[in-house]
Amino acid sequence: MNTANNSANLDVRENILATGQRLMAGKGFSAVGLSEILAEAGVPKGSFYHYFGSKDAFGEALLDNYFEDYLADLDSTLAQPGLTMAQRLLNYWQAWQDTQSFLDCQGKCLAVKLAAEVADLSEAMRLAIRRGTSGIVSRLAGAIEAGVTEGSLSIEGDAESVAQSLYQLWLGASVMVKIGRNTEPFDTAMLTTQRILHLSAH
Repeated sequence: MNTANNSANLDVRENILATGQRLMAGKGFSAVGLSEILAEAGVPKGSFYHYFGSKDAFGEALLDNYFEDYLADLDSTLAQPGLTMAQRLLNYWQAWQDTQSFLDCQGKCLAVKLAAEVADLSEAMRLAIRRGTSGIVSRLAGAIEAGVTEGSLSIEGDAESVAQSLYQLWLGASVMVKIGRNTEPFDTAMLTTQRILHLSAH
């Protein structure tokens, strides 16, 4: 019985998080009220406070959940069989273009959407974003090092600094794509990435 209850509780919590992620990726954190999330999720207000102590606590859980899924996807991309590490990295940035555009991203562009907004609103949420982005950069650094070792790419400087620069490049490109409502900044980011990693365009 306890297992069934735990499973049901997990389903309700996941439903609230998934609904919040989808809505906030579209409108931002401040513009989405709890009542909108709960109405969309079909959950009473009391249930929300059973799982989350406040909207900030919900935001932190939302971001932790988002980055957990994101990092699992990244790990999968960087472990694709039969490819060089350079090809895997290019696949990652191609997937970035596909999911982080100005079109409806269905919650997949949450970090890009919320980073600047919530960093000033909530210390807990800022730290959640910092943890998540640090995880992305460290994985990219490891992949770049592996690519150098296998000879599929080369860099100037250390892998951590290059990974940090590339992540910042793509984050900035995502913002510019939203401002310009076109994907040209992604094309520039891809060319710059290929140049930094000394890859030929494919």
